[in-house]
Amino acid sequence: MEAMNRVEPIPGVYASLTELVALQYQARGFSFLPGQPVQSLLAGRQASRLRGRGLDFEELRPYQIGDDVRRIDWKATNRTGKTQLRVFTEERERAVLLIVDQRFKMFFGSRRNMKSVTAAQAAAIAAWRVIFVKDRVGAVIFNDSTIVEIRPRRSRGTVMQILGAVLQQNHALAIDAGIVPQAPMLNEALRRVERLAKHDMLVCLITDGYGADEETKSLTSRISRHNDVLAILIYDPLEAELPAAGLLVFTEGARQLEVDTHAGQFRSAFQVSFSDRVQGAREFLLKREVPLIPINTAEDVADQLRHLLGPTRR
Repeated sequence: MEAMNRVEPIPGVYASLTELVALQYQARGFSFLPGQPVQSLLAGRQASRLRGRGLDFEELRPYQIGDDVRRIDWKATNRTGKTQLRVFTEERERAVLLIVDQRFKMFFGSRRNMKSVTAAQAAAIAAWRVIFVKDRVGAVIFNDSTIVEIRPRRSRGTVMQILGAVLQQNHALAIDAGIVPQAPMLNEALRRVERLAKHDMLVCLITDGYGADEETKSLTSRISRHNDVLAILIYDPLEAELPAAGLLVFTEGARQLEVDTHAGQFRSAFQVSFSDRVQGAREFLLKREVPLIPINTAEDVADQLRHLLGPTRR
């Protein structure tokens, strides 16, 4: 928490505790509950559907018109000569694990927020929403050098612990901090998640996807075999569409590249590159029934979540 006290929060550049706590009042009008169909422009024509809470078998009863035929127990039906239906009860609570990216590559934004701030806000809204529906929430928060694990619990204190850890890493981000971007930290965080999320958790990954590679795909596949996974992709509008702003200098570490953004061919290639990256991630995730939720830094995070996740189920 020392970093939180050292840095004066600048709106949009750094998240603040007051802001993240106040987001509890915005954590309404949508559902993180499993079973919620997720459809959006970037999710394609397929609707990803989370598997839902675990179900415990309770009893067999005779089939009635209108029952879900998928729950027919054919062995019991053949044995008794009458159509029998399996009845389940839903587990009362579920653990949700948030993976929050606060690496140096997230310290970028052209409008409204840095990506790191948008990720912090999305994590806060998710955490508040989870405890509002009386589920347990935990987190894995990571930057370029540190990973913080918070085990899932159902309490306001746990949410505050998560927010504190996110803010500590968020406020440590600075251009002159000498931070060296570490792409492998994404996979290291997912390896931690694989150890924590054994089965029946809802894993919510909040990142810009920097450093994603074949190992990322393998880890995501293994995690999604026994858990539900929701991917929230944080991006800045400048990453999706480059404006015609004349000569611009792009830097990455010690490397610099000057480009003429008036060149339509260059801007078109830039846009196609971003679209291809999102499309590739979407296709990979949909095959594993993982919804992809794109959130941009230029708009209100709660409004975007309500629009993309849909209304709360009655």
